[in-house]
Amino acid sequence: MDTKHIHISDYNYQLPDERIAKFPISQRDHSKLLVYKHGEVSDDLFYNLPEYLPKGALMVFNNTKVIQARIHFRKETGAQIEVFLLEPVDPTDYELMFQTSEHCSWLCMIGNLKKWKEGILKRDFEINGHRLTLIAARKEEYGTGHWVDFSWNNNKVSFAEILETVGELPIPPYLNRDTQESDKTTYQTVYSKIKGSVAAPTAGLHFTDSVLKDLDTHGIDREELTLHVGAGTFKPVKSDEIEGHKMHTEYICVHRQTLEKLLKHDCQAIAVGTTSVRTLESLYYMGVYLAAHPDATEEELHVGQWTPYETKAMLTPMEAIKNVLSYLDRNGLSALHSSTQIIIAPGYEYKIVKMLVTNFHQPQSTLLLLVSAFVYGDWRTIYNYALSHDFRFLSYGDSSLLIP
Repeated sequence: MDTKHIHISDYNYQLPDERIAKFPISQRDHSKLLVYKHGEVSDDLFYNLPEYLPKGALMVFNNTKVIQARIHFRKETGAQIEVFLLEPVDPTDYELMFQTSEHCSWLCMIGNLKKWKEGILKRDFEINGHRLTLIAARKEEYGTGHWVDFSWNNNKVSFAEILETVGELPIPPYLNRDTQESDKTTYQTVYSKIKGSVAAPTAGLHFTDSVLKDLDTHGIDREELTLHVGAGTFKPVKSDEIEGHKMHTEYICVHRQTLEKLLKHDCQAIAVGTTSVRTLESLYYMGVYLAAHPDATEEELHVGQWTPYETKAMLTPMEAIKNVLSYLDRNGLSALHSSTQIIIAPGYEYKIVKMLVTNFHQPQSTLLLLVSAFVYGDWRTIYNYALSHDFRFLSYGDSSLLIP
């Protein structure tokens, strides 16, 4: 199959608005679970997920945490300006960014840009009894957004604290509603740890501490990695063929322990969510690149959109992951920090992911292409079943376990 010439219109389906879950159900793990196994479909409740998994398998979760990435300013004219944080540019490291005091810079999207042609934006607020002023200055267009400098008049207050105070959690645009206080809890996974995403890895929203314990009881090995989900995850495919769609870049962090655990499990994993899929599959191509470029920088290990389709990859997954581990050893690193732009679509051959837990995705989306590739094109069987059996769709909707 010539992946680049896939017509996105072939991945359309009718999604009535009433099937889009605007809010989550009250108990996360009581959502419905569609089970697709070798072409057969059935349904259950999510808390029974461990019953379907092979004992001794490795399950991989994305532990990213959604930040309150929307900041609203009001100009003296009364105009409302929204600054939406996309990714840090100074410093570029997420951990350092949230620890900064007094100054930092982000790549941002700007709402009502025509009302902010020049000058600075100000917002006054209070943290722990201290009055602060946050100032935003737009420098220039930068990549897919705008470079915005932020500064504030208190060197004892971190940018993380500022976002917690004045930021708003960015729920998906297709929910067509304002963020509510409850979203601060329900739009985070129970295992979220590392701040940086502007959208949740929604397949993980169904897990509870109870289900995680049940996985342990069933002998399922658990590991975590980090991919910070960007706003590009909602970017629609507007080109007729997917060759014309530019995938967004997302930043990943994978620790040595996770790589070692992959080797222990013959580089076979159950991925929780498409973000875990994209990270695990990208690791393979990083390992392939290292075979030819052992002295590459972490930045050079970036996996491009079409890398899998343009690479004659002769390595086994075990060999590739061993290359990544050796790279960490040579450079004295405890974790790999890099990025991926990978697009997974029909024609892609999965290397590491053998089972997938995921929600139901938008029509004509790159996430639907990923699912189709995973089930060898049989995605309509899954989606027709979900539509005819009252499943709830998208971020706050129900879940599926896919076993090709």
